[in-house]
Amino acid sequence: MKTLTILTRLTLLLLLIGFTSCSNDDNGPMPPENEVTIVGAAQATAELSTLVAALQKADESANNDLVATLSGEGSFTVFAPTNQAFNDLLAQLDGFDSLDDFNTEQLQDLLAVILTYHVVGQEALSTDLSNGMSLTTVQGSTLQVSTEGGVFIQDATDVAAEVTTADIETSNGVVHIIDKVLLPQAILDELADIILVPITDLAIANENLQSLVAALQAANGDLPTVLRGAGPYTVLAPTDTAFETFLDGAALEDVPVDVLTNVLLNHVISGEVTSEDLVGLGAGYTSTLALGAGERNMSLYFDATGDVTFNGTSTVVTPDVKALNGIVHVVDAVIDVPNIVDHAVANPGLSSLVGALTDGGNTTFTDLLSNEAETFTVFAPGNDAFSAFTNPNSNDINAVLANHVVMGAALYRSDLTTTYVNTEAEFAADENISLYVNADDDGVTLNGTSSVVMPDIVATNGVIHTVDAVIDLPTVVTFAAADPNFSTLVQALTELTPSTDFVSVLSAQDGAGSDPFTVFAPTNDAFAALSSIPAEADLIPILQHHVVAGANVRSGDLSDGATATTLEGDMITINLPGTGENIADITDGAGNTGIGIDFVDVQAINGVIHVVDTVLIPDTTN
Repeated sequence: MKTLTILTRLTLLLLLIGFTSCSNDDNGPMPPENEVTIVGAAQATAELSTLVAALQKADESANNDLVATLSGEGSFTVFAPTNQAFNDLLAQLDGFDSLDDFNTEQLQDLLAVILTYHVVGQEALSTDLSNGMSLTTVQGSTLQVSTEGGVFIQDATDVAAEVTTADIETSNGVVHIIDKVLLPQAILDELADIILVPITDLAIANENLQSLVAALQAANGDLPTVLRGAGPYTVLAPTDTAFETFLDGAALEDVPVDVLTNVLLNHVISGEVTSEDLVGLGAGYTSTLALGAGERNMSLYFDATGDVTFNGTSTVVTPDVKALNGIVHVVDAVIDVPNIVDHAVANPGLSSLVGALTDGGNTTFTDLLSNEAETFTVFAPGNDAFSAFTNPNSNDINAVLANHVVMGAALYRSDLTTTYVNTEAEFAADENISLYVNADDDGVTLNGTSSVVMPDIVATNGVIHTVDAVIDLPTVVTFAAADPNFSTLVQALTELTPSTDFVSVLSAQDGAGSDPFTVFAPTNDAFAALSSIPAEADLIPILQHHVVAGANVRSGDLSDGATATTLEGDMITINLPGTGENIADITDGAGNTGIGIDFVDVQAINGVIHVVDTVLIPDTTN
């Protein structure tokens, strides 16, 4: 706390002592018994209990005798701040949590100066107050009255106090209850180092943040008002030099208002986050008030393991500047709103992914995922996931990477349900490979091998979910193993038929076997409808009867009456349209009809799966 100048202290104390001595004459007449004084009225009013405590605290200094003065003879008008008004004042003072913090004579004299600024040396009822009227306090300062839309008392700040309860008449004057503690200019000058102002006003007062102020004014007109609001907010405030670099010779007027507004909101975090908080967390994500894909709040990556940085581009140069409604960290660069690529580059935990995407100067993915005209969902493997990936099938790494990208939608964690989606990886032109998403309360897994570790990293053009394993290109076996609806089928293909290596047969790709395959996969319910699962000798041809080798027959290729020969040797026939809710019907080798195809086009790298509701039976007579 800086000390009062000698002149200011003497002036204020002389005014204060003059007020207390002239108003507290020991030989003067006392108020009649049973009449309530100003102090008595305050003591009897619950919402003025802090005012009473403040008077008592000020009187702990030998220079003051405010309680006696306002209990004695006189004719005063007192503008009495509520308990909440005092709470608001304490919130404005850095280092002050309660009246107990006025714990020295100097501070108690300051408190007395504040309190006497609320006292006018003559009685003025509300009917005596008029618009534009000046009132002189007992210390010689001036208060201005406004009666437009209510009764307001203007002090030396920008915010007037409103009279909420008027004309509490007492034996020695009148009390008007107000919603703000009034502050004279002398107090504002002396408390300049510790009095907290809203974030907008803090920026206005900082000569190095004038470009930020200009940007706030040039953007959405509500922003300066928002940052004067209750908050609390954490604002990352770029310096003037940071804005100069960001604009790169352009003027603020050259930036579209909606773009500028979102960029500025990307510097605002809801809640108060100190540098100590960030260091304690180490590194991770928070959300800003900017809006990304799907109108979700934008994600912001922070790294406080060394210098505190944001999105890998902006470093805190001055931390923890306290404001009335939050905290400000001054930063050396404007934090532009990030797209998918920006987020990946900013997070060191995704450096292996970035390296794979850009290997050899490859720009295919960076160009794609920087496209603001598209929307993406990206499942991003962390560095450990890449270290563990051996690429057992020697697949093209670009195709593997494409298998982590879903284009056309930002699928947030709340949007992920147990279903199949298509990735940017392709079996052939216009035949995108499927991805099996299994989502429940325990989390999200992909193709049964990779789990979401951190969901919902929001970008301008989509969302990233980090995952713990690289999602290799799936075969038809991959989907059968991943989808719990096929658990009986998997059991039949493996432990119930040990003499035939169905897994190896159906895992062949790139022409290494009988691939590609079209598989009509019966569900668990389909197997359950059988009286019993046949023994191995009979089960093997049944399983073979569900597979067409050498063709990737998608639903668009099906036509009424089309036939196909299965691995078992018998033909199946497709009937369109299907009966009831069936997409299509199948007639199997045994002549059973009305077998429903319920779901189509689960595309693997070596074939396609269509889901059927009944186990297909081959012709057992041949």
